[in-house]
Amino acid sequence: MHLVLASGFDTSLFFQQVENGLVIGAIYALISLGYTLVYGIIELINFAHGDVYTLGTFFSLAILTALGVSGEVHGIALVGVVLVTILGSMLLCGIVGILIERLAYRRLRNAPRLAPLITAIGMSFILENVMQLWRGPSPVPFPDLIPNPTLALGGVDISLKQVIVIGFAIVMMIALQLFITKTKMGKAMRATAQDRDAAQLMGINVNTTIMMTFLIGSALAGAAGFASGVYYGTTWFFNGFQAGLKAFTAAVLGGIGNIPGAMLGGFLIGLIEAIGTQYIPQGAQWSNVLVFSVLVLVLIFRPAGLLGESLPEKV
Repeated sequence: MHLVLASGFDTSLFFQQVENGLVIGAIYALISLGYTLVYGIIELINFAHGDVYTLGTFFSLAILTALGVSGEVHGIALVGVVLVTILGSMLLCGIVGILIERLAYRRLRNAPRLAPLITAIGMSFILENVMQLWRGPSPVPFPDLIPNPTLALGGVDISLKQVIVIGFAIVMMIALQLFITKTKMGKAMRATAQDRDAAQLMGINVNTTIMMTFLIGSALAGAAGFASGVYYGTTWFFNGFQAGLKAFTAAVLGGIGNIPGAMLGGFLIGLIEAIGTQYIPQGAQWSNVLVFSVLVLVLIFRPAGLLGESLPEKV
C-alpha cells in the first residue's frame, strides 16, 4: 500500500529511502569510529583506515572460502559461520592496524603534521595495491550466505539483511562506548587523549594504549567490511577510498573525537546520500556533492561538529 499525498509526494518511497540511508549510514558509522578514535588520541587523520575497511571485506571473503561457504547457510550453522567470519575479519584487520601504527606512524608522533599525513596517504596506496594484486582489479562477488526474506510494512519493504546490518552496527557502537567508559583500557585511552605526558607519568603505557586504539578502530573497520559484503553482495579493492572519505566526513560532522558524534554523523551521511540520490535530478551523480556541501556548511557554521569535538585542550 502506497500513500501518495495530494501534492504527489510518495511517502512510502520516502521512508524506503530513509531505511536505505540508515543501512548505509550504519556502515559509515562503524568506519568513522576508527577515524574518531585515532584522531581523538593522537590527532592523526589515518587515511589508510578506509582501505582497512575494504581489507575487512576481503578477509571475510577469504574466511568464507576457507569454510567452504558459497551460498546461503541456514540454522545454527549460519550463526557459527557468521561469528567465525566476523571475529576472524576483526582480528586480522586489528593486526593490520597494529602493524600500520608500529611501522608507519609511531616514529612520526612528534614530527611536523605534514609527515604523518603523507605517510597515511602512502599507506592507503600500499593497501589498495596489495588488495589489487591479491584479488584482481575487478569487483569480486561476496557469497549470499544470509537468507533475505522481506516484510512489507506500510508500503516499505524491510529486508532481513537491512535489519541485521543496522542492529549489528548499533550493538558494536554500544559495546565500544561501554568499553571506553567502563574499562581500565578505555580510561587509559581517555587519559592519553587528554594529556599524553601526564598519562605516562601516572603509569599508563602510552605506546600500548595507542596500539590498542589502532587495533580496536581497525577491528571495527573489519566488522564494517563484513556488513558491507553481506549487504552489497560484492567488493572491490578501491571501495575504501570513497567510503573512507564519507566516514571521515561523518566523524567531522558529528564532532571529531566524539564517539556518539561519529555514530550520529554516519547515520546522517547515509540519510543525506540516500534521500539526495532519490529526489535530486541525476541524484546518483550529485550525491557526493550534496554530502560534502553539507560538511562545508557545518564546518562554516559549527566547526566543532553537531555534538562538539572531544579533543585535548591546548594550553
